[in-house]
Amino acid sequence: MSDNPSFVLKAIEQTVYEDRPIPEIAPHEVLVAIKKTGICGSDVHYLTHGRIGDFVVNAPMVLGHESAGIVTKVGAKVKGLKVGDRVALEPGATCRSCDACKAGRYELCPDMVFAATPPYDGTLARYYAIPGDLAYKLPDNMTLEDGAMIEPLSVGVHSVAAIGQLRANQTCVVFGCGPVGLVCMAVARALGARRVIAVDIVPHRLEFAKSYAATDIYLPIPLNPGESRIEYSRRNAAAMKEKLGIQDLGPDGIDLVVDASGAEASIQTGILIAKAGGTYVQVGMGMPDVVIPITLLLTKEVKFLGSFRYGPGDYQLAIALVAAGKIDLKSLITHRFSFEEAVTAFQVTKAGKSEDGKGVIKAVISGPGVKVDEL
Repeated sequence: MSDNPSFVLKAIEQTVYEDRPIPEIAPHEVLVAIKKTGICGSDVHYLTHGRIGDFVVNAPMVLGHESAGIVTKVGAKVKGLKVGDRVALEPGATCRSCDACKAGRYELCPDMVFAATPPYDGTLARYYAIPGDLAYKLPDNMTLEDGAMIEPLSVGVHSVAAIGQLRANQTCVVFGCGPVGLVCMAVARALGARRVIAVDIVPHRLEFAKSYAATDIYLPIPLNPGESRIEYSRRNAAAMKEKLGIQDLGPDGIDLVVDASGAEASIQTGILIAKAGGTYVQVGMGMPDVVIPITLLLTKEVKFLGSFRYGPGDYQLAIALVAAGKIDLKSLITHRFSFEEAVTAFQVTKAGKSEDGKGVIKAVISGPGVKVDEL
């Protein structure tokens, strides 16, 4: 059965609309009519490079994975959902039987089927089939746009709450004021952080971060001619400490550093400013190999941790924080497009701004037949 228009990546910088078959669902799955989909940096990366690391697009692939929609069909073994429910989709189905899954760290499952990660199709289509337990019912006070934003927010929840273990009255620094960095800041504030410091090299991004969730902002100092990256980072960390009154110990120390930029200087600076016994979480993807001050990491006993996607409980907490009014997602959606405007949506996201000069934080594409202003 067809009538499933889909936005398909055929090759680098080559996309087409195709009418795909409507997916058949297994007894444990639901069929969701996709209504809203956010564009992620990984989607753009596949479009422009055809790969991310070892994940290579070797066959046509439907893009998109930040989605919400309405349940249209329910498998016989699915509990807790019915036709008509509005749901946010967690787009990674795991094997449920490997050591990682059984240990409650299913984000590390080696056999994960993740939407819009080769060779698996994504959600930019009319219909998408997903295990019922990965479709989370939205409270009445949340829109479908909110639902689509739960995916990136869950990345922030995983980094700050699950991996970083941030507690109320602690301090947090987030490097990078893109979408992931901003949601990390929002989660830190929602969890009761006393101080949330935003760091970025773009002033207008810092200003937005200050208006959104950060209590303090820091614009890194310029690089000196001939200065090595680590030399610069040491000087930058010293300047940051002086300007913001950051100490190595005590209440003025930094309990949690989150890097959402992937930049080597940010990683180095983050390790340098973390308090003794503090925690550093890497969520941003950048250069595959970087130089780090390993001796300082050792002598300060800084916990250096990686954060990948999201795991058990992250979606539930993300939805709860938004439903309770502790996190505002609407301010992050700067651009909206119809399904027929998907090509333009990707171009605008890639450029970082629309033709009117407005900067992009998050662009959302409506599903086939859905009005752009339908929330």
